[in-house]
Amino acid sequence: MNQPPCPSGRFWRVEAGDTFYSIARALDITVDELIRANPGVDPLNLQIGQLLCLPEEFPPCPSGVYWEVSPGDTLYSIAQTVGTTVETLLELNPGIDPFNLQVRQKICLP
Repeated sequence: MNQPPCPSGRFWRVEAGDTFYSIARALDITVDELIRANPGVDPLNLQIGQLLCLPEEFPPCPSGVYWEVSPGDTLYSIAQTVGTTVETLLELNPGIDPFNLQVRQKICLP
């Protein structure tokens, strides 16, 4: 699947039963915001495993500090480098797949 650029660098991986409405509710954003972040995606034909771009600054990152994923980065290596835990990174970054980080994806740091 050819993935268009995602300015936020943050994604939601579609799971069985996901709809634009259920994803927007889970993220506390509007369906329109999700649609604008994903031009060309048919909201009525989501595929399991498909990556949806999250709007900029979603969720708000309290620290305002991000890590941009480089090739070879893992949540564990990022946590070790910045002195936090994988659990904390997952809490700050809901919806990311810790086993499939994307190069240039932005990870909110504490």
